[in-house]
Amino acid sequence: MIVFFKKALLVVISLLVLTLILGFAAFNSAFLNEPLLSSQSENGKYKWRAVPYSDSKEGGLSTIEIADDNYSLNFHLNLVSDDREGYSPFALAEMVFLNQKGHPNTVDLSNYDSVSFDVKCSPNNILTFALYTVDENITTIDDPRSQRISTRYFNCNDTWEKHDIDLHLLDTPEWWYRQYKSELSKQDYNIQKVAKLSLGSSIQSPLSERANVNVMNMELHGRDWRWVYIFILIATMAWIGTCIWVLKLRTKALLKEVIDKVRKDRPLIAYQQLSIEPQKNREKSALLKLMATEYANADLQVDTVVQRTGINRNKINEILKKELSLTFSAYLNKLRLNEAARLLADNKAVNVSEIAYTVGYKNVPYFNKLFKNEYGCSPKVFKEACADKKEDTGETDTVEGHAITQKTAKTRLIRKKLASN
Repeated sequence: MIVFFKKALLVVISLLVLTLILGFAAFNSAFLNEPLLSSQSENGKYKWRAVPYSDSKEGGLSTIEIADDNYSLNFHLNLVSDDREGYSPFALAEMVFLNQKGHPNTVDLSNYDSVSFDVKCSPNNILTFALYTVDENITTIDDPRSQRISTRYFNCNDTWEKHDIDLHLLDTPEWWYRQYKSELSKQDYNIQKVAKLSLGSSIQSPLSERANVNVMNMELHGRDWRWVYIFILIATMAWIGTCIWVLKLRTKALLKEVIDKVRKDRPLIAYQQLSIEPQKNREKSALLKLMATEYANADLQVDTVVQRTGINRNKINEILKKELSLTFSAYLNKLRLNEAARLLADNKAVNVSEIAYTVGYKNVPYFNKLFKNEYGCSPKVFKEACADKKEDTGETDTVEGHAITQKTAKTRLIRKKLASN
């Protein structure tokens, strides 16, 4: 069993280490962090181009200039009001997503929950973050403005400040609903088709003043639990498989240990059986003969042996100690348990109680206790293990093979001769 415990411990520790490594990798993969600025990731997942856009393209006077879109997103804007009623000046820097060929394209951001960035402004400002998505019922190819706009406002000052914006909690401005005749109750938007992001002015941005906005460390954050689910499935299957393997290995190891013990005891039994043939020491011969032929007698005790052989109690134990290094009770139990092990292995249909009575035990729980102490498992487990081994290997003989069968036959022959003497 020591070999089994070493092997099982090695496998369990190895699987535990592998589980921890794969678990760490799976959970690490589940937390998505995708940088957007080129300075953060030269081989980023999403390619985009900075495009300035202001009300000047709609007859306004505001201007915007992109100073840097590589190491940061740095732009200057100047909002100029005009006389148009209800019209607010605006200027913004759009981050237009591109395909592999560099053409405008939509991207799927459904795996992401938020976007974060560090920003500072001069002078202080209230800016707008906007997400542009394709609305299947409204958006048309020839009108980019028909893309659904979802926004969130944030403050900006002359010190770096980190903002984290939830991509699922943005608001669509009312003018977009009015312009495209959509119901205000339809607040849902789909971020599986995002055309661009933008950072720009709001209605509270300062007018007629050159403003600078600098954005760095822009990242998308999300969760993708698929790797975790796959890991849990694989880990569960691996541990279940390992448990089954360990149980089978334990059964085989236990059976091997019991068989080895039975084989080890066979020479002892054979020795005492051969020792009962006529010898100079008649007392020893008489004692060993009686025990070899009468061990299955449930009433066999030291007093019985004394009466039938005429040997006193002390002499009985002295002979057995000298001959076998065992006491009377220990040797009697060894004879009975050895025969019980053979019967359990050979007789699948016979129950444990019947075998206990057959080999000389009146008390079945006591027999179970002695058997487990001798062989390390209960008679029932030993019997099932022998039956499983026969089914696995197709054996029809005893669990010990032909060699033990031959020894058993020899033993029976000796007993028969002794009984006739």
